[in-house]
Amino acid sequence: MKIAYIASYYPRECGIATFTEHLIKAMQCQETPPEVCVIAMNDEGQVYDYPPEVTFTVRQNYMQDYLDAAAWVNSNGIDLVVVQHEFGIFGGESGIFLLPFLHKLKTPFITTFHTVLKAPSFLQKSIVREISRQAARVVVMSRLAISFLEDIYEVPAEKISFIPHGVPDFEKLTIRTEVVPEALRERKVIFTFGLLSRNKGIETVINALPQVIARHPDAMYVVAGKTHPAVLRHAGEEYRNSLKQLAKDLGVEDHILFLDEFLSENDLFAWLTRSQIYVTPYLSEAQITSGTLTYAMGAGAAVLSTPYWYARELLAEGRGRLFGFAQHEALSQLILSLFDEPEKLEALRTNALAYGRELQWSRMGARYLHLAIKIRSTPRPKPLAIPMPDAAALPPLNLTHIRRLTDDTGIVQHAKYGIPNLKEGYCVDDNARALMMLLMAQQYRKGKEGPELLPVYLSFIHYMQTPDGNFRNFLSFSRQYLDEVGSEDSFGRTVWALGYLIRFAPNNSYREFAYELYHRSIQHFDALEHLRGRANTVIGVCHYLMQHPTDEGMFHVLERLVQPMTDAWERNATREWRWYEKSMTYDNGILPLALLHAAEVTGNERWREIALDSLSFLENLTMVHGYFSPVGNNGWHCEGGACPVFDQQAIETMAMVLLYRQAHAVTGDAAYLGKMVNCYQWFLGENVLRIPLYDHETHGCCDGLSAEGLNRNQGAESTLAYFISHLTVLNCCEALPKQGKPVRTAIISTNIISKIG
Repeated sequence: MKIAYIASYYPRECGIATFTEHLIKAMQCQETPPEVCVIAMNDEGQVYDYPPEVTFTVRQNYMQDYLDAAAWVNSNGIDLVVVQHEFGIFGGESGIFLLPFLHKLKTPFITTFHTVLKAPSFLQKSIVREISRQAARVVVMSRLAISFLEDIYEVPAEKISFIPHGVPDFEKLTIRTEVVPEALRERKVIFTFGLLSRNKGIETVINALPQVIARHPDAMYVVAGKTHPAVLRHAGEEYRNSLKQLAKDLGVEDHILFLDEFLSENDLFAWLTRSQIYVTPYLSEAQITSGTLTYAMGAGAAVLSTPYWYARELLAEGRGRLFGFAQHEALSQLILSLFDEPEKLEALRTNALAYGRELQWSRMGARYLHLAIKIRSTPRPKPLAIPMPDAAALPPLNLTHIRRLTDDTGIVQHAKYGIPNLKEGYCVDDNARALMMLLMAQQYRKGKEGPELLPVYLSFIHYMQTPDGNFRNFLSFSRQYLDEVGSEDSFGRTVWALGYLIRFAPNNSYREFAYELYHRSIQHFDALEHLRGRANTVIGVCHYLMQHPTDEGMFHVLERLVQPMTDAWERNATREWRWYEKSMTYDNGILPLALLHAAEVTGNERWREIALDSLSFLENLTMVHGYFSPVGNNGWHCEGGACPVFDQQAIETMAMVLLYRQAHAVTGDAAYLGKMVNCYQWFLGENVLRIPLYDHETHGCCDGLSAEGLNRNQGAESTLAYFISHLTVLNCCEALPKQGKPVRTAIISTNIISKIG
């Protein structure tokens, strides 16, 4: 068996690196050791002199390195990948860059979670859930972590394995007595080791020393360990210096020794065996495992600890003693009771040593290897390709966040996380989308979804229409106009929403109102200069024509709107570049979508051909990895150039969902529905970062994917894009079983088709 490990690794001075090194050695000492290779994580700006087993390195904040590492695994005969997960060692926000690596793997993997948070952020929770979903098995080192995974992250119990943190077989190590200064060998040593940072609570022990020293003047506190590299980068030795100053202020500086070094296993054992008491004075309960505490137990130390999660579990049944967080007086009393009554101290050491023998790395390595063999021998299930999901399997339709963003003026443009950002006011763009989304929701819920919101959005559009029929776009929260004329995009999207309302109005009052606003805007159609403004307008006109199929004048308007789009195609499309412009910018799917709508109402085959040709080109660019990855807004995609990955926006995905739905309506090809669902799943985590944008807690949608992770703001544009996409899929799920394969129907008279086509 060939196993690849991805983790930080020796000689990097880090707890995960030490754990991984020991785990590999433990598995290698088994009767049938696996072949080993390591993918080592390099922290920012650091390069290490790695041992030979490190065959690939990943720079923490370079996502391409993760994809290259996955490709290396897939091409080098690896049977299993073992991931050591800690949020801080992987790149992107909360280590999100690990997810693309895992998704690209063609081999199964095990993940050991070194941290399982009780109160994770949205992103942290999403990452852990996605890792657990993809993993063949996840390993944790405490019973509490199992309950957290099951209850908070909804990981199935059968996917979780409990394998405790291992400890060296200290009895087989050579004790270098010279490591401990001779002057300390007869003193009562209190010992703490590990990377220093403020959450370690060393000041609690220092504050306890005066009382201890008053009765036992030979007591000495030894703090071993370098300052944590992340702390060192941002604050230098500020914490260590503050501890030294505290000791000086308390008059105990001669009773403290700071060892600014990363101890080897042998040196650590020498200190532990020469110490009377080992202390972990952490300041927070939120620690699900601790390698330092486990090692102290394995060495048979008498352990005192604050009651963080892992300590409560490990020190139960008389294996150690607990004291309250930052409670230095309670700690001093515990230390004094053990120094005053040596038999109590010896009982703790005996209990700890007996338990520690059960945790030796050789035993833990055997358990990991047994799990690895079991996973390798279990056939991996083949993913099922289901074109259309069961509607019940999709997130429920919940417009709570839409209502949160909406007041009696309209829907607010932006949000800070899930809270409306009133400073940014409103725009006609979003209120037009909101109007269309609500109409779709009413169709799905038979008129029962949000009828009170319809007049709000329509009234806003009416308020933003200028006397000559154009539309302003921006309105302040105080209801002051912020522009005289909006963009062509906002104009087109408003016409789209009005056409949609004319087609799907719940009653004549709404239809007549929309009809009036729509007709007042027509005089501006011919002045549109940009393709996307025209494309949005085309879709609105097509919805209007579906309701009024005998309006010949509007067919001529449609032809004039479409003509510059087809001219742009003829001018810019080449054999290799099948697009309307020499660059692909934003909202790209809207261009072929508009032509497909126009082809549907007119029967124009040339428009249909151009639309499907450009759809194929767009698909080959954005669906090549098996999931939807839209052209990023960070640089556009120019002919002959590289396609930017980030920043990915929700409106790109909405356009593709609508595009594939319309392609199915025009062609009857059911394959388009499967691709529609594939694009929709971008919102649910089927994307380049493997993270959902839809927030099940707020029922909003994050604003986009950046190179660092999620934009956690949940504004109107992204949330509406999600719900329009969601409702498109839901309505397809509802309609197809009843109707079977849709059949395109001719709704335009032959003479009109001949005039336009």
